Amino acid sequence: MKQLIYLALVIVCGAALLKWVSRRSVPAGTDWKTITPEEAKARLDSGDAVTLLDVRTEAEYEESHIPGAVCLPVESIGTQPPESLPDPDAEILVYCRSGRRSAQAAGKLAKLGYTNVSDFGGILNWPYETTTD
Repeated sequence: MKQLIYLALVIVCGAALLKWVSRRSVPAGTDWKTITPEEAKARLDSGDAVTLLDVRTEAEYEESHIPGAVCLPVESIGTQPPESLPDPDAEILVYCRSGRRSAQAAGKLAKLGYTNVSDFGGILNWPYETTTD
């Protein structure tokens, strides 16, 4: 019985580790970083110039967003650099609802020549303040 408990514990811990590693990994050849919400919050609180980019729809943004965020829906990021992001070397922190669109947006921005893009996933995992302003 003890062996079954240990085996179950090893399986659960292994599954948790795999989930964490897969969430943190970025496909080979990408030119952006994946960071945690905690790391994003630290960057926002640092006082450095950081652009916070919400890539959800306007309706989602109006419902709730992180204070200071700029809304630029992922669908609007095309083949030309967005006018709202004039500096390709600026630090840009990208988020969406759950993390899928933010990864797409980070990839699109990197392909457009943005050099300092970090994806921190979705607002669903953001444990800090949000606003409707």
